Amino acid sequence: MLHNLLALDETYTCRMRVADKPGALRNLAILFAHSGDSWFWLLGLVLLWWFGSPSWRERCVWMLVGIVFTALIVFAIKLTVRRRRPEGEWGAIYRRTDPHSFPSGHAARAIMLAVLGLGMGPAWFGVILLVWAPLVLLARVAMGVHFLSDVLAGALLGLVIGLAVLWIIPLLF
Repeated sequence: MLHNLLALDETYTCRMRVADKPGALRNLAILFAHSGDSWFWLLGLVLLWWFGSPSWRERCVWMLVGIVFTALIVFAIKLTVRRRRPEGEWGAIYRRTDPHSFPSGHAARAIMLAVLGLGMGPAWFGVILLVWAPLVLLARVAMGVHFLSDVLAGALLGLVIGLAVLWIIPLLF
């Protein structure tokens, strides 16, 4: 049964792949695959905290907490599962720094941020993140650094973490 599911996962992952196909779709996938990088979000949130209003500072703090918490949980699961990334050339930095693919940290982070954006507002910010997050998931598979099941598991994890952070915020204030 598990063997059949993994074979199906690999089949759909291969069908979605554009890493070896030059063109606009590949370029978009590269953009979205990198847009979920933690360093990008950490830098952006620190800048927004520095220059933003008090309400944006609070959002930034909770998003930073969510990013760190998500990273710790993803890292622990990756060290336990140790699933190798799909074979490929693109994403050498990801392959060198983190050879494990399950679950996708980018997917978990993107969905967690979308949940926090929707939960903390403003509405336009949440909607932007809600549109962006699935594109990150698709791009990670399209560029060959994750299997489809990696991003689906990451998305589920990000959803749970995002909801947990939203649940914790009122308890602390």
